Amino acid sequence: MYELRLREVREADLPTFFQNESDPAAARMAAFTSPNRGELGSFLEFWRSKVLADPENVTRSVLVDEQLVGYVVKFQMFGKPSVAYWLAREFWGRGVATGALRSFLGEVRERPLHARVASDNHASLRVLEKCGFTVVNRERAFANARNAEVEELLLELPA
Repeated sequence: MYELRLREVREADLPTFFQNESDPAAARMAAFTSPNRGELGSFLEFWRSKVLADPENVTRSVLVDEQLVGYVVKFQMFGKPSVAYWLAREFWGRGVATGALRSFLGEVRERPLHARVASDNHASLRVLEKCGFTVVNRERAFANARNAEVEELLLELPA
Protein backbone atom coordinates (compact mmCIF):
# COMPACT_ATOMS: atom_id res chain seq x y z
CA MET A 1 0.00 0.00 0.00
CA TYR A 2 1.05 3.59 -0.41
CA GLU A 3 0.31 6.98 1.12
CA LEU A 4 -1.42 9.37 -1.28
CA ARG A 5 -1.42 13.09 -0.62
CA LEU A 6 -2.35 16.26 -2.52
CA ARG A 7 -0.72 19.63 -1.97
CA GLU A 8 -0.54 23.01 -3.70
CA VAL A 9 1.48 22.98 -6.92
CA ARG A 10 4.90 24.58 -6.53
CA GLU A 11 7.06 26.13 -9.23
CA ALA A 12 9.62 23.39 -8.53
CA ASP A 13 7.02 20.75 -9.55
CA LEU A 14 6.79 21.96 -13.13
CA PRO A 15 9.86 20.14 -14.53
CA THR A 16 8.44 16.84 -13.25
CA PHE A 17 5.09 17.61 -14.89
CA PHE A 18 6.96 18.38 -18.12
CA GLN A 19 8.85 15.10 -17.92
CA ASN A 20 5.60 13.16 -17.35
CA GLU A 21 3.87 14.85 -20.29
CA SER A 22 6.91 14.30 -22.53
CA ASP A 23 6.49 10.52 -22.29
CA PRO A 24 5.38 9.57 -25.85
CA ALA A 25 3.20 6.63 -24.73
CA ALA A 26 1.46 8.76 -22.11
CA ALA A 27 0.92 11.61 -24.54
CA ARG A 28 -0.53 9.24 -27.14
CA MET A 29 -2.97 7.84 -24.61
CA ALA A 30 -4.00 11.30 -23.40
CA ALA A 31 -4.21 12.42 -27.06
CA PHE A 32 -5.14 16.03 -26.26
CA THR A 33 -1.90 17.77 -25.41
CA SER A 34 -0.32 21.14 -26.04
CA PRO A 35 0.92 21.66 -29.59
CA ASN A 36 4.28 22.57 -27.99
CA ARG A 37 4.35 19.50 -25.75
CA GLY A 38 8.05 18.82 -26.17
CA GLU A 39 9.25 22.38 -25.55
CA LEU A 40 10.15 23.06 -21.92
CA GLY A 41 10.01 26.85 -22.29
CA SER A 42 6.50 26.80 -23.77
CA PHE A 43 5.35 24.32 -21.15
CA LEU A 44 6.66 26.44 -18.27
CA GLU A 45 5.21 29.63 -19.75
CA PHE A 46 1.79 28.00 -20.13
CA TRP A 47 1.77 26.75 -16.54
CA ARG A 48 3.06 30.04 -15.14
CA SER A 49 0.87 32.42 -17.15
CA LYS A 50 -2.32 30.40 -17.64
CA VAL A 51 -2.59 27.71 -14.98
CA LEU A 52 -0.90 29.09 -11.87
CA ALA A 53 -1.65 32.77 -12.53
CA ASP A 54 -5.43 32.29 -12.73
CA PRO A 55 -6.93 32.58 -9.22
CA GLU A 56 -10.01 30.61 -10.33
CA ASN A 57 -7.89 27.52 -11.03
CA VAL A 58 -7.29 24.95 -8.32
CA THR A 59 -3.99 23.10 -8.78
CA ARG A 60 -2.77 20.18 -6.74
CA SER A 61 0.35 18.07 -6.94
CA VAL A 62 -0.12 14.35 -6.40
CA LEU A 63 2.38 12.70 -4.08
CA VAL A 64 2.77 8.97 -3.44
CA ASP A 65 4.87 8.20 -0.39
CA GLU A 66 6.02 11.86 -0.65
CA GLN A 67 7.25 11.35 -4.25
CA LEU A 68 5.81 13.82 -6.78
CA VAL A 69 4.01 11.75 -9.42
CA GLY A 70 1.58 14.14 -11.14
CA TYR A 71 -1.16 16.74 -10.80
CA VAL A 72 -4.90 17.35 -10.70
CA VAL A 73 -6.36 20.71 -11.74
CA LYS A 74 -9.70 22.51 -11.99
CA PHE A 75 -9.86 25.16 -14.70
CA GLN A 76 -12.26 26.74 -17.17
CA MET A 77 -12.56 25.03 -20.55
CA PHE A 78 -15.03 26.37 -23.08
CA GLY A 79 -16.63 28.35 -20.25
CA LYS A 80 -17.22 25.31 -18.03
CA PRO A 81 -15.44 24.31 -14.82
CA SER A 82 -13.40 21.27 -15.80
CA VAL A 83 -10.88 18.87 -14.31
CA ALA A 84 -7.78 17.25 -15.72
CA TYR A 85 -5.02 15.10 -14.28
CA TRP A 86 -1.75 13.54 -15.36
CA LEU A 87 0.36 10.91 -13.63
CA ALA A 88 3.77 9.44 -14.34
CA ARG A 89 3.25 6.21 -16.28
CA GLU A 90 4.89 4.04 -13.62
CA PHE A 91 1.96 4.92 -11.32
CA TRP A 92 -0.79 3.87 -13.72
CA GLY A 93 -2.97 0.92 -12.78
CA ARG A 94 -2.39 1.26 -9.03
CA GLY A 95 -5.47 3.29 -8.08
CA VAL A 96 -3.46 6.50 -7.74
CA ALA A 97 -5.45 8.48 -10.32
CA THR A 98 -8.78 7.43 -8.81
CA GLY A 99 -7.59 8.20 -5.28
CA ALA A 100 -6.15 11.56 -6.28
CA LEU A 101 -9.27 12.61 -8.20
CA ARG A 102 -11.58 11.50 -5.36
CA SER A 103 -9.53 13.46 -2.86
CA PHE A 104 -9.52 16.50 -5.16
CA LEU A 105 -13.30 16.32 -5.65
CA GLY A 106 -13.70 16.32 -1.86
CA GLU A 107 -11.83 19.62 -1.78
CA VAL A 108 -13.33 21.22 -4.91
CA ARG A 109 -17.06 21.37 -4.18
CA GLU A 110 -18.10 23.22 -7.37
CA ARG A 111 -20.64 21.27 -9.42
CA PRO A 112 -21.29 20.47 -12.11
CA LEU A 113 -17.73 19.72 -13.15
CA HIS A 114 -16.70 18.60 -16.61
CA ALA A 115 -13.97 16.43 -18.09
CA ARG A 116 -12.91 15.29 -21.53
CA VAL A 117 -11.16 12.10 -22.55
CA ALA A 118 -10.22 10.36 -25.79
CA SER A 119 -12.83 7.63 -26.30
CA ASP A 120 -10.13 4.94 -26.52
CA ASN A 121 -8.47 6.02 -23.25
CA HIS A 122 -10.37 3.37 -21.29
CA ALA A 123 -8.28 3.69 -18.13
CA SER A 124 -8.91 7.41 -17.75
CA LEU A 125 -12.58 6.97 -18.60
CA ARG A 126 -12.82 4.37 -15.84
CA VAL A 127 -11.17 6.73 -13.32
CA LEU A 128 -13.71 9.43 -14.14
CA GLU A 129 -16.65 7.01 -13.94
CA LYS A 130 -15.48 5.66 -10.56
CA CYS A 131 -15.52 9.27 -9.33
CA GLY A 132 -19.11 9.83 -10.46
CA PHE A 133 -18.65 11.39 -13.91
CA THR A 134 -20.95 10.23 -16.72
CA VAL A 135 -20.63 10.61 -20.47
CA VAL A 136 -22.99 13.35 -21.69
CA ASN A 137 -21.79 13.83 -25.26
CA ARG A 138 -19.26 12.85 -27.93
CA GLU A 139 -17.47 14.96 -30.49
CA ARG A 140 -14.50 14.79 -32.81
CA ALA A 141 -11.51 17.00 -32.11
CA PHE A 142 -7.92 17.33 -33.24
CA ALA A 143 -5.49 15.52 -30.93
CA ASN A 144 -2.00 17.02 -31.06
CA ALA A 145 -0.28 13.94 -29.66
CA ARG A 146 -1.74 11.79 -32.45
CA ASN A 147 -1.71 14.42 -35.19
CA ALA A 148 -5.23 13.34 -36.08
CA GLU A 149 -8.87 13.95 -35.32
CA VAL A 150 -10.22 11.51 -32.72
CA GLU A 151 -13.45 10.91 -30.86
CA GLU A 152 -13.58 12.71 -27.52
CA LEU A 153 -16.02 11.91 -24.72
CA LEU A 154 -17.45 14.81 -22.72
CA LEU A 155 -18.27 13.92 -19.13
CA GLU A 156 -20.04 15.66 -16.29
CA LEU A 157 -20.14 15.29 -12.53
CA PRO A 158 -23.62 16.64 -11.73
CA ALA A 159 -24.63 18.93 -8.88
